[in-house]
Amino acid sequence: MWIEAPEIAKTVQPGQFIILMTKEKGERIPLTVADYDRKEGLVHIVFQVVGKTTDELSCFQEGDCLYSFTGPLGRKSEIDFYGTVVVVGGGTGIACIHPIARSLKEAGNKVIAIIGARSKELIIMEKELKVVSDELIITTDDGSYGRKGFVTHALKEKLDQDPSIKKIWTIGPPIMMKVTTELTKLYPVDTIVSLNTIMVDGTGMCGSCRVSIGEETKFVCTDGPEFDGQLVNWDEFMHRIYRYREEEKESWQDFKNKNECRCKEN
Repeated sequence: MWIEAPEIAKTVQPGQFIILMTKEKGERIPLTVADYDRKEGLVHIVFQVVGKTTDELSCFQEGDCLYSFTGPLGRKSEIDFYGTVVVVGGGTGIACIHPIARSLKEAGNKVIAIIGARSKELIIMEKELKVVSDELIITTDDGSYGRKGFVTHALKEKLDQDPSIKKIWTIGPPIMMKVTTELTKLYPVDTIVSLNTIMVDGTGMCGSCRVSIGEETKFVCTDGPEFDGQLVNWDEFMHRIYRYREEEKESWQDFKNKNECRCKEN
């Protein structure tokens, strides 16, 4: 979706996110900005329907208004000239790496993009990434598009072939980011991840998004969302983000049962 939010579009940077609400008594959900148009005052968000709020959001049509759209939040990506870099995106994380890849390319880097999903229909933003990358590699778990396998398989090949790679960004499902960082421990590269924790206020006040980075406690909303992937306590992180899984399922089912969605009404 392209959201008309001119004040956010003026200042948002790669790596930052927004928090939106569909209605006054709705849930606050964070989404990393996938693109922006400063001239037109637009912000691009990409999401997958995985619960009540995203289901409700998918029902919005052109001209509708969100109750709240707040940002930009978090720290921007550290963009510089590194030489050869790799951006790795999985699922909706593909959208998140797009503005990062573009900025890295503008900074003079050679950008290799690796994107993956379970199947062809879940591959997104292929055209956009082709424009901002020197090389684009696509993988699918089932082999329905691109190469069969995981993004980590393609990444390992690149790391083995090209010792000039200095830095990697990986954004996607938590297990994908964890496995990627386990792989890159074996190579002399920096690995940056963008963490998708549960958030409430997005300003560091509630503590819901706290994570352990090395020996320190950090808040994803104000200290991140990007961190050194090698320092993340992945077991703790994954335990915390799934702690409301049953309540989320119950809420979504209740929403479906009440048939509140305007998509269904129309």
